[in-house]
Amino acid sequence: MKIVDIETFPVGAGWKNWLFVRVHTDEGLHGTGEATLNGFTRTCEAAVHELKELVVGSDPRQVRANAAALYQRVSNEGGHVHRAAIAGIEVACWDILGKSLGVPVHQLLGGRVRDTVDCYANGWYRTERTPGSFAAAAAAAIARGFRALKFDPLGTAHGFLAPGELAATRDIIAAVREAAGPGVRLMIDLHARLAPAEAVAVIEACADLDVFWWVEPATREREQPTADVAARTTGRVATGENYHAVGQFLTLAKAGGVSIYQPEPMSLGGLLPAAAVAEIAAADGAWIAPHQSGGPVATAVCLQLAAFVPNFLIQEHFDPFNEPWTSSLVTWAPVLDQHSGQLSLPDGPGLGVDLNVDVAREHPYDPQAFLDVTAAGWERRLGTRAAADERPGDGGW
Repeated sequence: MKIVDIETFPVGAGWKNWLFVRVHTDEGLHGTGEATLNGFTRTCEAAVHELKELVVGSDPRQVRANAAALYQRVSNEGGHVHRAAIAGIEVACWDILGKSLGVPVHQLLGGRVRDTVDCYANGWYRTERTPGSFAAAAAAAIARGFRALKFDPLGTAHGFLAPGELAATRDIIAAVREAAGPGVRLMIDLHARLAPAEAVAVIEACADLDVFWWVEPATREREQPTADVAARTTGRVATGENYHAVGQFLTLAKAGGVSIYQPEPMSLGGLLPAAAVAEIAAADGAWIAPHQSGGPVATAVCLQLAAFVPNFLIQEHFDPFNEPWTSSLVTWAPVLDQHSGQLSLPDGPGLGVDLNVDVAREHPYDPQAFLDVTAAGWERRLGTRAAADERPGDGGW
């Protein structure tokens, strides 16, 4: 079996563009992957096509060899864009391998360790930044069956919160906690926007609100500041969604203090590096909770990891809060159990999901579809059409 071509399908999904990848073979079998990176859809698409000649003519079932060729043969490290392009192709090759053998991808990687997995909702608070609006949205998400919610209450704050903003942030979290009750986990996303000292102040000010974890409390430039925040607070800290190299998680482990790693398979280069992060986490006594704010194919990738990784904690889940038509983009979607708040796992051959190409083509790339957390009103996730002219400085210093 040989790879004969690789196609890309950029899809405008309202507040973000998604990039899907399809690898074709000379035997008629194809594999599906995803290479979404917010704000870089066309760039990642170009990277896929620039790199594809390195694997056209090779056997797609040789997944490790293909991934190595895509990374090593260009000599240079291409960062997130490079890794996203690799991920789209690597996952599609896993899909082909599984289909060729008639088994799910997770079976090829050791088999299931669970049949369902905990999940948390994100994207549920597409509303105004007020305590009442957030509380109402939280109640609606819980009514759908979610038992964990992640959200960002900071508005456009950057660096240090403006006067009164710490109280406003706490009020939003408190309102969500009251609406959710004690049986729902709350995760707060700080989007790497705060100075370490300010992150500590925010976390400590909300210590009585039972926040399960705080995401990316400090800069993405280095791993150490986040570890320092974790060491200086009583709150749990999670990070890693913006790492593009497995070695960054090793640095995080050595720094200590963080027990929840958030690998993003598309940013790391696919399933193999994400699984490697899980092994590093296990050696450090930590757990993984993969980041996933892309499309439904990326959801299936994360759930394949959930199936075979023992130290898998919980999965981020945006899909129910995306545009309604996006449910028709793929042939499979996980089911949320209304009583347990857990997601089902894919069990079809390969990745267990395929792309409906006709639907993808009906929703082409939209240059205004990306998330910009510096724009007032970004919480509504309407893309840059809804963005005001406010930028950093309006919500913080």
